[in-house]
Amino acid sequence: MGVAYDATTTSIEETPLGADRPVSGLADELVDHRFKALPPDAEGLTVGALAAERRNLFTGGFTTPVLALSAESVEHNLALLETYAERHGLAFAPHGKTSMSPQLFARQLEYGAWGITAAVPHQARVYRAYGIRRIFLANELVDAVALRWLAAELDSDPEFRFVCYVDSVRGVELMDEALRAAGASRPVDVVVELGAGEGARTGVRTEAECAAVADAVAAAGTLRLVGVAGYEGEVPQASAERVRDWVDRLVALAVGFDRAGRFASGEEIVISAGGSAWFDAVADAFAQIPELSAPVLKLLRSGAYVSHDDGHYRHLTPFNRVPEEGELQPAFRLWAQVVSRPSAEQAFLNAGKRDAAYDLDLPEAQVVRSGRDGAVRPATGISVTGLSDQHAWVRTDPGAELEVGDWVGMGLSHPCTSFDKWQLIPLVAADGTVTDYIRTFF
Repeated sequence: MGVAYDATTTSIEETPLGADRPVSGLADELVDHRFKALPPDAEGLTVGALAAERRNLFTGGFTTPVLALSAESVEHNLALLETYAERHGLAFAPHGKTSMSPQLFARQLEYGAWGITAAVPHQARVYRAYGIRRIFLANELVDAVALRWLAAELDSDPEFRFVCYVDSVRGVELMDEALRAAGASRPVDVVVELGAGEGARTGVRTEAECAAVADAVAAAGTLRLVGVAGYEGEVPQASAERVRDWVDRLVALAVGFDRAGRFASGEEIVISAGGSAWFDAVADAFAQIPELSAPVLKLLRSGAYVSHDDGHYRHLTPFNRVPEEGELQPAFRLWAQVVSRPSAEQAFLNAGKRDAAYDLDLPEAQVVRSGRDGAVRPATGISVTGLSDQHAWVRTDPGAELEVGDWVGMGLSHPCTSFDKWQLIPLVAADGTVTDYIRTFF
């Protein structure tokens, strides 16, 4: 179950998730000083009541800087990845660390997602609080406190499915010890993580070591081996050929484990990969998986697609290589105001590192909204050259039209470090109407 989307109003409306805290409960939160940019005169309203007023982002009392999420682009991106996964026979567990938004998780599930991927226990706890019943943790989980919580969640909800990485014999031992101490009654499903190569991030480096980890899982009564996984985005000097070679290794590892009878009997076999940069190579390789002893869950985990961006992923998206499959749309725009124009070549905006992603690329000036009459024009000759904590440094070419009071709309790079700076993000229709507010939990 998930949410219903009203295409006429471009708003997100909840239907039951079966959670202790259904998504609809977020509408009951009070608007106050915790949430940047929201209208001061909305203080004391509930989020739902403010959304019902359908204020305009530019004339409805919002203060700058303000981050806006395009309702139409989010809808487009959700639909595109659902279509892509169906076309290629893939299941889909988008990485929730991108947005940490239960409302967007619900939308992703509504658009066919198998579950939601997490990286750390805190994220899994947020997911469970909002009723997510399938979680793929793309990390080895060795924290005894977190494992005790996990054991209780599994014991209390027979419909809860949890899968996580294992990448070391010692990690398996720690998991087994903690789960035994917790009195876990259900085994935890695990997948052996194959590392992307020497110098890459986590994961077992050789097939022989993978076998040793699988043997350790078999000896642990609290764990159950259900598949293999990894992250191709960490392949050193990644190219289409290098990535495909690694995914082929992952598939071969699964085939070898299956022939050796290493996977839990009677269970589907999980083979998972697929970040936001190379999921086309993953889809091609997964299409060649031979018939195994049990059905195969080919699980893609891309997360950045939900908002896409105007920088890093705009350049890396596989849809650049396969344009016939469609095109993602950047959904973020950060609006900031010109607060200083000290020279003809320089201006300063009131948004900085506290408001905009800057770890991969600087914001990209796209449009200017006149502070005099609201007219919108391209940001010709205007570029962001640096960020302070609360200021954007702007360079203007000779003749560039920009004055104090103007609003500058900027595209952002890297969704994961854009969402995390805002707790409540206006969802905005193309005409500027704010139809909803997206709550995040970082």
